Amino acid sequence: MKRSFALGTLGMLGTLTWVAGVVVSRTLPVAAQPAPPAGVWSTLAPMPTPRQELSVAVLDGKVFVLAGYDTLGASTATVEVYDPRTDTWRSAAPLPVATNHNAAATVNGRLYAFGGTTPRAFVYDPARDAWSEVASMTYQHGGTPAVGVIRGKLYVAGGTGPGMVGNEVEVYDPSANAWRTLASMGVPRNHTAGGVIGGRLYVVGGRGDPRAATALEAYDPTTNAWTTRAPMPTGRSGIAAGVVAGRLYVFGGELPRLFGEVEVYDPATDTWRPLAPMPVPRHGIFGGVIGSTIYLPGGATRQGIGATNLNSAFRVSP
Repeated sequence: MKRSFALGTLGMLGTLTWVAGVVVSRTLPVAAQPAPPAGVWSTLAPMPTPRQELSVAVLDGKVFVLAGYDTLGASTATVEVYDPRTDTWRSAAPLPVATNHNAAATVNGRLYAFGGTTPRAFVYDPARDAWSEVASMTYQHGGTPAVGVIRGKLYVAGGTGPGMVGNEVEVYDPSANAWRTLASMGVPRNHTAGGVIGGRLYVVGGRGDPRAATALEAYDPTTNAWTTRAPMPTGRSGIAAGVVAGRLYVFGGELPRLFGEVEVYDPATDTWRPLAPMPVPRHGIFGGVIGSTIYLPGGATRQGIGATNLNSAFRVSP
């Protein structure tokens, strides 16, 4: 069942009035008018298995949710698939290993799962509903790294590395079935998120380093170099991110509290702007984008272990 409500620059929910406008700061850049696109939140069919610290990827117009902690904090290998066209779920072949704080991405029509509790990586064949192992990563990239796909290659940044908090970065070339290490991020971090805009990988938020919660860095594969961008106004970790129309949307998170904040970054102006918050604050989430809609299944509704089967989506309006 889908339930939707619209967000704009001024709105009312019950007795709570909110204004999605500009937050003026002496230290953070502030976007000028016009305001970023309004959006619509929808509550969708709940995920069959409550999970958090999971990963999400989109394949053939469907949202795949992979692994994560269950309600008891145990790792799972569960894979469930949401079809937005029918608002229904089905099960898919489980991952070969149970894991959490993992990552996933789709490259050239193939779904890859990696990181978490192991450096092993796998690729999914939807025709056979089966997983095959591919080359392992150089580093484990647990603790939820940032991921992105640029020109048919899969980039992974941060997570947990040899020193527990990682700034290691590597790229996977599916045609060669090989990983290669790249220039490290300036800020080590895990529980982070990212997205690709204009051929660059943007990595935002996280924890494990005092700078991580607000830090935003951009990687350019043509120069193998990172640049520092405007920090995120609301520092947090355990977030989800998604890119729509050349902007990076960041959702939820935790530490030092549970967050429902939503903020959008525009690389053209190097500025951030707050949007209306999530209907239910969550952390341990991962975003999947189809068109102008960002899907956010699962996560936790309290700090630490608190897995939910809540499934919601934010549709960016032009």
